[in-house]
Amino acid sequence: MKKIAAGVLDVAYKETGPEDGLPVLLLHGFPYDAHAYHDVARQLAGKGLRCIVPFLRGYGPTRFLSEETLRSGEQAALGADLVALMDALSIESAILGGYDWGGRAACIVAALWPERVRGLVSCGAGYNIQNIAKAGLPVSPEEEFRYWYQYYFHSERGRAGLAANRREFCRLLWRLWSPTWAFGDETFDRSAVAFDNPDFVDVVIHSYRHRFGGIAGDSAFAEIEARLAKQPDITVPTIVLQGADDGVDPPQAADRDVAHFSAFYERRIIAGVGHNLPQEVPGAFAEAVLSLL
Repeated sequence: MKKIAAGVLDVAYKETGPEDGLPVLLLHGFPYDAHAYHDVARQLAGKGLRCIVPFLRGYGPTRFLSEETLRSGEQAALGADLVALMDALSIESAILGGYDWGGRAACIVAALWPERVRGLVSCGAGYNIQNIAKAGLPVSPEEEFRYWYQYYFHSERGRAGLAANRREFCRLLWRLWSPTWAFGDETFDRSAVAFDNPDFVDVVIHSYRHRFGGIAGDSAFAEIEARLAKQPDITVPTIVLQGADDGVDPPQAADRDVAHFSAFYERRIIAGVGHNLPQEVPGAFAEAVLSLL
């Protein structure tokens, strides 16, 4: 475990592989943590790559540097955090990989700062940049049903529920989103420690309220949010991985995201895999990264 001041955060991260190896930044989602990439990082390090796996804002040992900073979970904050970490580590460019929140951060940097990205592995939603202007438009009832937890978080009851039952709540999401993944207590407990972060609840609640336009973002990221509102294309080589059994973001027969990618692009749907793809099938994730070399 290492720490470094980056932007508004003191970022905790795991580093595996040679210091002079090609850098790969791997980013976890909600409600997971850096342990999701343990096996992926080990496999990539064995190929000579330098793997950096940070704990996102609100997770694990990562802390805000100031009590005055808004505990924002908005997408622009996640993208800015990633750029700040790359700057702090003097990484000019890297391969980025992520899913859920981490996939969103990776997509944002690939879209807005393509010169910093050698390649992108995006899991779940391939184009993971939120269209907040259209967030109020309804989708199919089946899809709305899968987002029940997001609507729950819009209420103060939801905030209180997450605060009081964060481990039980997150374990339920693990089960629902990866119904064919037989994870054990040890695996979950190892990651659940990250949810004890004092900013976890505030960051999570802000994230889900902001994405629907229900709460203001951090003014420090207004310019980034304005750029993201234009739904910019991603112009770096990309491989999208999707678990066929993903319980929250199942792959569609027609690829609705491909139009947002203008460089090399490939979508791979993996049978028997749910939402936490890098931890469920680390070999497939590592192979996708290596394919971009």
